[in-house]
Amino acid sequence: MIKYLKHHQIDQKKWDNCIRQAVNGNIYACSWYLDLVHDGWEALVENDYERVMPLTGGRKFGVSYLFQPYFTQQLGVFSSSKLNPEIVRGFVQSIPSHFKFAEINLNSFNKISEGVLFVPLKNYVLDLINPYEKILKKYSANTRRNLKKGQASQLYLTKNIKPEELIQLFRANRGRNLKWDDAHYTTLRRIMYTAIHKGKGALYGVYTGFNELCAAAFFLKNNNRLVFLFSGTDETARKNGGMTLLIDGVIREYAASKTIFDFEGSNDEQLARFYRGFGAKEITYPGLRINRLCFPLKQSFRFYKQFKK
Repeated sequence: MIKYLKHHQIDQKKWDNCIRQAVNGNIYACSWYLDLVHDGWEALVENDYERVMPLTGGRKFGVSYLFQPYFTQQLGVFSSSKLNPEIVRGFVQSIPSHFKFAEINLNSFNKISEGVLFVPLKNYVLDLINPYEKILKKYSANTRRNLKKGQASQLYLTKNIKPEELIQLFRANRGRNLKWDDAHYTTLRRIMYTAIHKGKGALYGVYTGFNELCAAAFFLKNNNRLVFLFSGTDETARKNGGMTLLIDGVIREYAASKTIFDFEGSNDEQLARFYRGFGAKEITYPGLRINRLCFPLKQSFRFYKQFKK
């Protein structure tokens, strides 16, 4: 039996035990992480937390809807036993009817049956079980060229930079073209500090010979998975291969282990090409789309846009 639970009804100990034992558990679905990215999240729970699905909802224009919070690539249905399309379908059909619209991402283990509207989304992962030298041989020619460029430019990699340094680097560069407000960066900073405190996060930075930070990245660590959550670069890094140097350094550190390097995307072909350059393989996960809006709102693409966070 699948039950819909409000936030205060969720037993977070049982929830986290389910995620920990799930064959497809990921760090985005841990209760502490959900609390950071979407205060008041709700859930669908089967029996005594045998399977669960977080619901991240909001309300605009008098309409309740589901959306994918920032910094959570994949959520969906999590289970300690094997999943099949009918189980996933059962959870999708159990989403309460008061949610009139939804654009949310399930996870790569959630196979979709007919009758459910979804779009395939791309992710790239790299298995680090092999020694570094063997992984390096599968780098593309362009990636190896950028790596040599970074080494020749006397860039150097370091660990344990401060979250604020990464955020400042991002805001001064790519962040200038995004419509993010202070709340987005506050959430990101809280994620980084909380994850580091729990031993679930790591920060890396690349500096120039003049001791200036030119590239930085934050990784989530959970269940032998290293998630490339957030990064920033400046013009120097883009010219001299700073991010290539950083990723290569992390791969070198975790090579010959059971770790999966999760690049967390992307449908952007330029980014996808960059990730494939390290030998990463493409996998897909479903983006679920639900539209229970009545006409004429159902036909209005501009209206859909208003729901995106």
